[in-house]
Amino acid sequence: MKNRLQLLIFVIGIIALLYFTKGYWDGKFIGVLSILITISVVFIGLVISLENRHPTQTLTWLVVLGGFPVIGFFFYLLFGRNTRKRRLFAKKAKLDEQVLLKMERDSGILENHFEQLGTSRKQMLKLAVRLGKSPISFSSDTRALTNGKETFHEIMESLKHARHHIHLEYYIVRHDHLGEQIKDILIQKVQEGVYVRFLYDAVGSFQLSPHYIHKLRNAGVEMIPFLPVRLPFLNNKINFRNHRKIVVIDGTIGFVGGLNIGDEYLGKSRHFGFWRDTHLMVKGEAVRSLQLIFLQDWYYMTGQTMLTQTYLSPDLIDIDMEKCGGVQMIAGGPDREWEIIKHLFFSMITSAKESIWIASPYFIPDEDIFTSLKVAALSGIDVRLLVPQKPDKKIVFHASRSYFPELLEAGVKIYEYKKGFMHSKIVIVDREIASIGTANMDMRSFHLNFEVNAFLYRTASTQKLVYEYMQDLEETSELHFKDFEKRPFIQRLFESTARLLSPLL
Repeated sequence: MKNRLQLLIFVIGIIALLYFTKGYWDGKFIGVLSILITISVVFIGLVISLENRHPTQTLTWLVVLGGFPVIGFFFYLLFGRNTRKRRLFAKKAKLDEQVLLKMERDSGILENHFEQLGTSRKQMLKLAVRLGKSPISFSSDTRALTNGKETFHEIMESLKHARHHIHLEYYIVRHDHLGEQIKDILIQKVQEGVYVRFLYDAVGSFQLSPHYIHKLRNAGVEMIPFLPVRLPFLNNKINFRNHRKIVVIDGTIGFVGGLNIGDEYLGKSRHFGFWRDTHLMVKGEAVRSLQLIFLQDWYYMTGQTMLTQTYLSPDLIDIDMEKCGGVQMIAGGPDREWEIIKHLFFSMITSAKESIWIASPYFIPDEDIFTSLKVAALSGIDVRLLVPQKPDKKIVFHASRSYFPELLEAGVKIYEYKKGFMHSKIVIVDREIASIGTANMDMRSFHLNFEVNAFLYRTASTQKLVYEYMQDLEETSELHFKDFEKRPFIQRLFESTARLLSPLL
C-alpha cells in the first residue's frame, strides 16, 4: 500500500528532524524518539498482521519487532516489505510473460516426448511448461562442468571465440585475478567489434572496484548494475537481488550454474580452500531460453529491447533427439505469479519413486519442502542431503542444522562435505531427472531472489551429476540421529534461535 510507505518515510523524516534539532528539546529527545519508534513498531505490526503472510513469517516479524524495537524497525524497512514484490515488478512480469509466450513452440510437438517419460514425469513437465512459460527442448546438448577450473576454462575459451555478442549476468563479480582475466578478454572482444553487455547485481557486487567498472565502460562494454541501491532504507527493492549467473555467447552457447566471478570459486580462498561447485554448458535450442531471460533482465534495467532473430536464432546442432533428453531453462523471481522453482522442486520430490539426492550450501526449506522430504523418506525413498561442514554464513548454517533432527529421524541421510566448501546446487530424482542452477534449497531463493535453473530430463549430463554426487559422498561424514542429538545444549539453543529467523534469511 502506497500510504504505508509514505507513512514510514514520514516517520523517518521526523526522527531525523528530531535528531538534528535535539539541542532545542532540553533532554526530551530520547523520550519523544522512543514514542515515535513505538508508534512505528505498532503500526508495522498491524500492517504485517493484515497482510495475511504465512503464520511463521508473521510471528517471526512480531518477535523481532517486540524484542528489538529499534533494530527491528530498520530491519523491517530493509527486508520486511516483501508483499509489495508483485506490484514492484508487475511491469517486468507482464512483459516477460508476453515475450516468453510469443517465443514458445507449439506444445503439441513435445507430446510424444512427454509420453515416453511416464505419467508422473509427464505431469511434472506440463507443470514446468505452464509455470515457467518456457519450452522444453529435446534438441539441445548439455555438459555438466565440475568446479571452477573446468568451468572458467570453458567460459573463457568460448568468450575468446565470440564473433557477434557476449551477454553476462552475475550476482558477484570481483576485481581479483579471475576478474581481471575476464575483463581483459571482454575488452579485447570489444576492440574486435563484438557487442558486450554485462549485468551485475548492485548488492552482490558492492565491493567491486569502481575503477574496474570504469575501465570496462571506457573500453565500450555496456556494464549495468541490477537494482542499484542509493538510499537503502527508502529502497523498496533492496531485498530482491539478482542471484542469476548467465553467460550467452553469439546466441549459440550458454552457461548457467553456481559459480560467480571470483578467485574463491577457483579454490584460492585461504579460509575455504577447495571450492566444490557445479556449472552447466548448453548448446543448441535451449540457449534461446537462456538468452531470453538475460534480454528481459537487460530490458528491465535499460529499456533496450533486442528481441530480434540476431539474438534469438541459436544454431541447431546435429544430435539424436531420442537420446539427448530434454532441457528446460526456468527463471524464478519475485516478479513471477508463482514460486516457480520451489513448486518444481516440490513436484520433483513428490514424483520420486526410488531416490531424491540434494546438494545445497544453504538449506532452509519452507514447510512444503520440509514435509515432502520427510514423507518421502518415511515412504522408503532414498533421500540424501549433501551440505557443507564448514559455514560461510554462520546464522544460515546453524538455522539449517535445526532442521536436521526431524529429517534424520524420518530416515533422511545427511552428509557434511569435509574437503572444502560445498557450493553445488543440485537436485537429482530417480537418477534420471535433475535440476542445476543458481537456486539454493532455501526461502530466499524460493521467495525473494531472481534465480535461473536448468531442468534436465534423461540427459547424459544428468548421469554425470549422479556419478559426481556419489564421488562427493566419499569426501563427507554422515550424520546419525543418536549422535546428532548429543550435541551441546548451547549449540541447540543457537540453532533454534537462528531458525526463528529462517523466514527472513
